[in-house]
Amino acid sequence: MSPRTARVLLVCFVLAAAVDLLSLLAGFDPGHRIAKPLLMPLLAAHAGVRGAPRPLLAALLLGWCGDLALMSDADPAFLVGMASFAAGHVCYLVLFRRTARVRDVRLVLAYATVLVALVVLLWPGLPAGLRVPVAGYSLLLTAMAYGATRLGPVAALGGALFMLSDTLIATGVADWPQLPKAAFWIMLTYIAAQFLLVRGVLDPLGARRVPVAAYGEMRSTTP
Repeated sequence: MSPRTARVLLVCFVLAAAVDLLSLLAGFDPGHRIAKPLLMPLLAAHAGVRGAPRPLLAALLLGWCGDLALMSDADPAFLVGMASFAAGHVCYLVLFRRTARVRDVRLVLAYATVLVALVVLLWPGLPAGLRVPVAGYSLLLTAMAYGATRLGPVAALGGALFMLSDTLIATGVADWPQLPKAAFWIMLTYIAAQFLLVRGVLDPLGARRVPVAAYGEMRSTTP
């Protein structure tokens, strides 16, 4: 498909994100319930048009399943949503393993420290049945966020924002004091995270394709 199609889908994603966030700020629940389910399908469609690898598309669609599950307040739906996002993080990890960037031991220690601190602090406030699932999910989430650093600063910021978004959710589950309009901040950081992860994956792919396309055009016009 054409670059124009990709741009149209991206504009639709931005509009859906704006409707969702403004609805959360205004307390207009119907707007949130209409816009939220559109976000990841639109972002996945945009990524697919741009030639996204399959693990990225799978991660976004699993995120969509998690979004739908978390629209319910029931405990089983929360577990289903967490499982969907966990599967999405596995897809991201599969994608990040294809990069050859050298590991930074200091960065590994930093993310490991954050993981341990979060689990220790949240543990007492979590319902007993959610403690082990949340700890396991946190491990996958942190691994994904660290893996994103292998793609560069854009993806790294996306991974960090994903951690922040899910930490805000976890503090709510643990009954910590919440920010005003907490749902707005959760969705803002989540939407930005997924978008930056997509950019972090797709921009290097596009940069590699441009020279190839230019070379092919030059060859076709050479007498």
